Amino acid sequence: MVAFLVHLFFTAALLLLVAHLVRGVEVEGWGSAILGAIMLGLVNAFVRPVMVLLTLPFTILSFGLFLLVINAFMLWMVSVLVPGIRIHGFASALLGSLLLTLLNMGVASLLGPV
Repeated sequence: MVAFLVHLFFTAALLLLVAHLVRGVEVEGWGSAILGAIMLGLVNAFVRPVMVLLTLPFTILSFGLFLLVINAFMLWMVSVLVPGIRIHGFASALLGSLLLTLLNMGVASLLGPV
């Protein structure tokens, strides 16, 4: 349970960092970031697998690069569901999701599995 809460905290902190680094991604504060981290986990657990399955032909044809588009869509979906998180445009969603993925991979390699 503690590892989950630590991972949740780091994801919220990374959302705030991405908001400062990527123009077009806005997170109002810690409350929105924590709620956004929770929603991102839920969206990635329930919606993302369906999207990956439905877009499998595009993913295969693009050698997996279409998964970046799916990640951007998941981040955009979180911005629609969570008040206080706004994303202006697809390019911001794409860059924000790519940066968030890379930063999360770095934190996960430091902390280990949840």
